[in-house]
Amino acid sequence: MKNVLVVGSGAREVAIARCVSQSSIKNSLFCVSKDINPQIFDLCKDYFVTDLANISDIVSYSKKTRVDFAIIGPENPLANGIVNELENVGVKCVGPKKEVALIETSKAFARKIIDLCCPEKNPQRKEFSSIEGVESFIKQLGGEYVIKFDGLMGGKGVRVSGEHLKNIDEGVAYANEITNIGGKFLIEEKLIGEEFSLMSFVDGKVCKHMPVVQDHKRAYEGDTGPNTGGMGTYSFGNHSLPFLSEKDINEAQKTNELVAKQLFDETGTPYVGILYGGFMLTGGGVKVIEYNARFGDPEAMNVLSVLESDFLSICISMVDGNLKNQDVSFEKLATVCKYVVPVGYPDKPTKNFEVFCDQNDRSLFLASVMLKDQKLIACGSRTAAVVGKNKDIFQAELFAEAGIANISGNLFHRKDIGTKKLIDSRIKRMKELLQ
Repeated sequence: MKNVLVVGSGAREVAIARCVSQSSIKNSLFCVSKDINPQIFDLCKDYFVTDLANISDIVSYSKKTRVDFAIIGPENPLANGIVNELENVGVKCVGPKKEVALIETSKAFARKIIDLCCPEKNPQRKEFSSIEGVESFIKQLGGEYVIKFDGLMGGKGVRVSGEHLKNIDEGVAYANEITNIGGKFLIEEKLIGEEFSLMSFVDGKVCKHMPVVQDHKRAYEGDTGPNTGGMGTYSFGNHSLPFLSEKDINEAQKTNELVAKQLFDETGTPYVGILYGGFMLTGGGVKVIEYNARFGDPEAMNVLSVLESDFLSICISMVDGNLKNQDVSFEKLATVCKYVVPVGYPDKPTKNFEVFCDQNDRSLFLASVMLKDQKLIACGSRTAAVVGKNKDIFQAELFAEAGIANISGNLFHRKDIGTKKLIDSRIKRMKELLQ
């Protein structure tokens, strides 16, 4: 019998909790998070409500409940060293220690690691801690640039010229905002192409890769509006994407492997957990946009919905350093994941309104919600995700839309994710770029 702790309470953690509960390995599930997610609560032996910044409380709870290992969902506890603290009391973790979680928590550290193992995957860039030299470097990049806050901002710390920043003055103003709060930032050349995500299970030495997924960060249809934590994702049944070649996939997989090895070489700390590479296929080949140190959200819902192998067995083989002998396979099905979010999200989201849905629907993943007087209340961030799966991606998209039709509240979603029109436009854009 394994006692398994899931840290976090979003849709990603619903996907993780379901996979653990479906394992052929006998287990008891525990969860710790700041709000009660009813879909996770129903699967748990016990549920501890606390702020995830209270790491000492989480450690005490893990000792009290005799947890064998923990699966860390969100990035902030990783940045705060939750894995170091849990492992100090004998709780193994699917999640990297603070020293190597820096691959997500510091953009500058990530670029340095990539420089050491695969420098051709890095864009041209410069690090800044003041406004000095910002304007001249932007001009050097021909006004095609990206400004990245060097830390965690929930997927909202990146601003792109021509999309969020209309001119050089706006870029300088954003850089000023960051320096005014004592922050550091990177300015990078703007990569043009198609984004894709590749996540890998890692045991410190060996990587086993998941299907590639495409995320949609912009809030509104047609890829417009502000950046969000992710409005939805899709993956194809062949575990590739229609604008990627086998060579592109192999290159991304090799990059994750090189980065995992380099992290150990650089820090002496093995990387154990999920390594998430955010890539861009450009006219000059595959480049790295960023790295994350955990499952993506929504990407986790895509890949875990089609995972054939026993997830708990994979987790045990990761923490035991035995991933090499572990089967990791996925169904040959396409997936489309769509989020419903509060009206006004992400800048001025409405909150504290009731949401109506069938909580027992297996295609539904509740996210930023809480139970209050037996009512489901939206907390203001992404509210719920729905996943459609099918051999045919456009059927999967129809299933996702049908699922969303069963949710009501002061919500909206992007209807275009996973549609033929949007996917065709991505293929066309990539063809033009590669000509």
